Amino acid sequence: MFERFADDTRRIVGFAMEEARYSGDKRLGTDHLLLGALHDPGPAGTLGVTLDEARAAAASLDRTALASIGIDATGFQRATMPSRGKKPPFSSGARSVIEGTLRYAIAQKSRQITTANLLLSLLDRDEHDPAASLLKELGVDRAAARRRVLDS
Repeated sequence: MFERFADDTRRIVGFAMEEARYSGDKRLGTDHLLLGALHDPGPAGTLGVTLDEARAAAASLDRTALASIGIDATGFQRATMPSRGKKPPFSSGARSVIEGTLRYAIAQKSRQITTANLLLSLLDRDEHDPAASLLKELGVDRAAARRRVLDS
């Protein structure tokens, strides 16, 4: 399926892998796909957030999750992760997002899977999905963002 990805969409998946490694996660999740998309000015403009804002929001969500189980991560620095190495496997949610991109491309009768397809699939995520949580934390109006993607 990745052979159908447009060049910019492939780059976004590569950035998502870097984000997963940067955060120390062993799996590439939907939140990493969202962060990867924000490396590109198009999706960042469509969603109205910057990569730095999204990284800060993701870190805040992580701290909140840790605090909910009694761990105070204040003052801790992330461990340095290797910048290269094995590709992290996709989480089931990330695989579902990728499958959604294909459904959008087929519905549009497109031979390529575009960044717009990826954004639409990310915007479809359920409330408890990491990407949906990150979008909520960032204050992104998902319905308005969906309209902007479809109008572009």
